[in-house]
Amino acid sequence: MNPLVELTLAVLLATGAVYFVLLPIFRPATPSDGLGEEEGGSEGEGEESEDDSSPRAVALRALKEIEFDRATGKLSDADYDALKQKYTALAVEALRDASQPRAIAHPSSLISHPACPQHGPRSEPGAQFCGECGRRLSSAHGFCGRCGAALEADAHFCNACGNSVAA
Repeated sequence: MNPLVELTLAVLLATGAVYFVLLPIFRPATPSDGLGEEEGGSEGEGEESEDDSSPRAVALRALKEIEFDRATGKLSDADYDALKQKYTALAVEALRDASQPRAIAHPSSLISHPACPQHGPRSEPGAQFCGECGRRLSSAHGFCGRCGAALEADAHFCNACGNSVAA
């Protein structure tokens, strides 16, 4: 074999080996990599992730930390009691806020709803009469939008109230 070909193959093999060894350093592991819990994958079931910055998660992490600090002797009993009371109150408040249903603002509908001259737009689809007063709705074809009177064919104004009729 030619020495130049051997040298080229050796350089390619060495480059591939270096790439394979350094790949985990430059590309961090993702959850889809299949790493188990013991290899730094996901945490145990039901536990919050460390990057969660919600008030509930912050208060619960702080409670875990002060429990650990007290157990290792880094925190006095008086300090522990004060901090536990503070962070327990924050956690309870965050849990109460999370349990409150939030009102969601819905965008206005792009579908036009017929309108009663007296009671306004109706939500019933395909309605031709108002469900409250029985008047003909403004969207009913061939009737006045203001008073509900029948219109003559090709009329530009209502004979009863003089309202301009949309073409």
